Amino acid sequence: MTLGEKIRYLREIEGTLRGLGRAMTQLEVVRAVKSELGKAISQSYLSQIESGRRPHMTNTTRQLLAQFFKVHPGYLVEDPYGYHAELMSDLRAMEDSLDTWLIDGAERFTHDPELHQSILALARHSDSRKCLLLLRAIVETPKLVDRLSEVLNPAPLRKTEIARSHAGDSPVRRRRNR
Repeated sequence: MTLGEKIRYLREIEGTLRGLGRAMTQLEVVRAVKSELGKAISQSYLSQIESGRRPHMTNTTRQLLAQFFKVHPGYLVEDPYGYHAELMSDLRAMEDSLDTWLIDGAERFTHDPELHQSILALARHSDSRKCLLLLRAIVETPKLVDRLSEVLNPAPLRKTEIARSHAGDSPVRRRRNR
């Protein structure tokens, strides 16, 4: 895992622990570090670390972020290629990589809270790979998405179905249906 991925991951965890239901933004981390630890770090510095433009950080920053996120300072370095902190199968390593990818992707959809939370829920599931394979089977099965939507979330679908059924009606027929 890169240093940037670790910081993004820690922001996600910290946001969840603080009851935000989302990752803390970089600016929220900066403000929280200032208010809770009395020390400063800039948002642009965090952004450079996360984007990989700054692959290393100073020891002072490493200590500060480790204290804030409550992790060992040694965690805040880039892992060598192929490194795993624990014994795990190739499938579990792939699952961790998939979860990180999903969390990163969820950040791109913060403007759509339902989609953002759905992607995060998928990443938090113990077997997100299995969930995605199941989703593929659902999508590839004709009419199954619509049927599941109808059963699991009937109110919004009914509105959609009503709108679709009225779209094909003649003006006279629509008036009678009202």
